[in-house]
Amino acid sequence: PEVCIIACNTAFTLVGADLRAAFPQMTFVGTVPAIKPAAERTRSGLVSVLATPGTVKRAYTRDLIQSFAQQCHVRLVGSENLARMAEAYIRGDTVSDEAVLAEIDQCFVEKDGHKTDIVVLACTHYPFMANLFRRLAPWPVDWLDPAEAIARRARTLVPLVADAVHPDNFDFAVFTSGNPDFATRRLMQGFGLSA
Repeated sequence: PEVCIIACNTAFTLVGADLRAAFPQMTFVGTVPAIKPAAERTRSGLVSVLATPGTVKRAYTRDLIQSFAQQCHVRLVGSENLARMAEAYIRGDTVSDEAVLAEIDQCFVEKDGHKTDIVVLACTHYPFMANLFRRLAPWPVDWLDPAEAIARRARTLVPLVADAVHPDNFDFAVFTSGNPDFATRRLMQGFGLSA
């Protein structure tokens, strides 16, 4: 492979450096909390990072804050249940508004007349629930999903294949765990992908 994308904040913040050390010939693109762009975009200076407890407690996450967001008040919110809820939501199961709100409510801070204006979605499960988060939020915020930036970065590392044929700019989703179920196919169709 030309590049390996670790599409999990918790996994990459835990083993990213070890992977790069163990496989120096391999290019790894890691999914990490989008703290730098959040710090660049915030107007209020109040940023929350919504993540799993594993991502919140990693030194890597704190190093990102130290390196890129010293001028901001960054609240780390480690949700015990939200990834599981997102998986249920993706399958089409009912997820109660109250349960979701209980997981995201700590993201909303009011301080010195300012309010949180950016919430970093630091788990790859969470963007699937972004519309629900927007509806439940006590005020509008920018729910920052780093997926597009990660895809752009990976694309710069993969050479263009001159003979590749992609009819009508068709995007592909590849599943290595067998046939995708109905809910997964429906989800992929929502992203304009065929599964």
